[in-house]
Amino acid sequence: MPSTNDNNPITFVTSTLGNGVSGVAKTTGGIVGAGGRGLGQTVTGVTGSVGKPVGDALEAVGNGVEGGARSVGNGLEDAGKGKKGFWVDGFGK
Repeated sequence: MPSTNDNNPITFVTSTLGNGVSGVAKTTGGIVGAGGRGLGQTVTGVTGSVGKPVGDALEAVGNGVEGGARSVGNGLEDAGKGKKGFWVDGFGK
């Protein structure tokens, strides 16, 4: 539901879309992050110390994707609530 009490249909649609896309972005990021960590740990476990740098890199990429998707999701959620931020203010003005 919209965060304001003005019953504005545009606010409702914006809020609904922002929250929906936010949830998808965060979920996708979580799945990719977990996959990257799992793959990295598997590579490290199978190859031992020889493959540890590669395994660590895969984990780091997974964590980075997850963090980035979480940040985008939070921004979309904030935009749906009408909060000012990077996108709402016009690229950080």
